[in-house]
Amino acid sequence: MMTRLYPRAATGRHLTLLSLLATLAACASSPLERRQVVLYSEADMTARGEAAYSQMRAEIAASEDARATRYVQCVADHVVEALPEAQRENTRWEVTLFASEQVNAFALPGGKIGVYEGLLDVAINQHQLAAVMAHEVGHVLANHSNERASQSALRNVGFGVAQILGASDTTLRALDVGTQLGLFLPFNRTQESEADVIGLTLMARAGFEPEESISLWENMAATAGERSPELLSTHPSPSTRMDDLRARMPAAEAELDAAQARGATPDCIR
Repeated sequence: MMTRLYPRAATGRHLTLLSLLATLAACASSPLERRQVVLYSEADMTARGEAAYSQMRAEIAASEDARATRYVQCVADHVVEALPEAQRENTRWEVTLFASEQVNAFALPGGKIGVYEGLLDVAINQHQLAAVMAHEVGHVLANHSNERASQSALRNVGFGVAQILGASDTTLRALDVGTQLGLFLPFNRTQESEADVIGLTLMARAGFEPEESISLWENMAATAGERSPELLSTHPSPSTRMDDLRARMPAAEAELDAAQARGATPDCIR
């Protein structure tokens, strides 16, 4: 009797936690009005972002190319200047150009931006670099890191419930694969597409040419190796991204016209 009652009690606690987490998830939405699972505070995520940034700076050397560093800082300054007032003034934005051939960039909660030198060989002008940086900042604006951390917490609770209920190893493996294909990969693709939309608007508001975002992805596609099928990827295919960007280009061009009327004309020279 006691052996049976203990798992039931534990299961009840996990189900109560799942119910609580689901209730909390209904309280947040992204800038594009998508419902979100956000379980952590802004202070928590800022601390995580700052810790990750400090670790990366300790592990990867900063670029010694002073001109390239000034160029990246210039583009970052214009992107940050186009942010909503709260994100611009309440966050200490910081950018580092890392001495690495990776074709990548990132932005973390707490206003930390990283660009790798290798990206400058693919994002060949200020507009294309701004497209990447605005996209990465879009992840921060949409609280995507919080979502991913929250989804991971929910997944761990779900697996704990399955184990308490006595699920076999085969069932747990099936749950793991099903979770990845049915939730986490599509969810991450949703985040990437959302960041594309936010980034396109942001770069245009900063005065950068939004059409260059499509040229960027053409460059990316030309230099990329063999890709996994989109179903098994956390990122949309370049062709999907370019189609989505083209569909939103009229609105972005209107943002650019308004930015230029305000005098936003970036002139960042590499």
